[in-house]
Amino acid sequence: MTAQQIQKRLRQFATREKAKVLQRFFKTGPGEYGEGDVFLGVMVPDIRRVSREFQDAPLDEITTLLASSVHEERLLALLMLVQAYARGDDPLKANIYRLYLKKTKYINNWDLVDLSAPNIVGAYLLDKSRMPLYTFAQSKNLWKRRIAILATFQFIKQNDFDDTLRISKILLMDDHDLLHKAVGWMLREVGKRSLSVEEKFLSQHYKKMPRTMLRYAIERFPERKRLKYLDGKM
Repeated sequence: MTAQQIQKRLRQFATREKAKVLQRFFKTGPGEYGEGDVFLGVMVPDIRRVSREFQDAPLDEITTLLASSVHEERLLALLMLVQAYARGDDPLKANIYRLYLKKTKYINNWDLVDLSAPNIVGAYLLDKSRMPLYTFAQSKNLWKRRIAILATFQFIKQNDFDDTLRISKILLMDDHDLLHKAVGWMLREVGKRSLSVEEKFLSQHYKKMPRTMLRYAIERFPERKRLKYLDGKM
């Protein structure tokens, strides 16, 4: 099976109406974070369907898809890489991880990061040095910074919170709303497993956190406690 065959199958699900909706949703206008991105108009359930149909595609063909100018084709490639990683032996997992890091310029929107970084980067680094994430966290590239914090979701699921908290601290004063949301989300995930760990971090940082980050982090708190945090009175 070739990249062209996979592309042809994917395009069977495309509609112009959905493409217009997706281009607005993913902020593709001038000066927006997804400026210039191209959409076919294929929704995620259909992309997942195609990824399952072609789950045995060669890695070279998936890599060709990942370099596409079309958003859904890049997302499809990443979902296929996630599937291949989950099924693969150690050498294949290492190969996919290295490929991912080499191709980050194509992983350039929040959905592409969120659906792949925990399951490839985070999964690979579970039993290894997490230093690559700290390099990414200090990158000038928005999406590398988001990869850094989202990869730690895999650690959180193992009740391993240290890197999430350290990277959250690095990104605490980031100037991009998409990082505020990502950090707040990961802190909320920490809190689902250990409220005391999350609240200890918040007690040290909540007064200087961006408002969006704080709102995401405390989303599950009782209303009275949430309001105290928002009013700076905890």
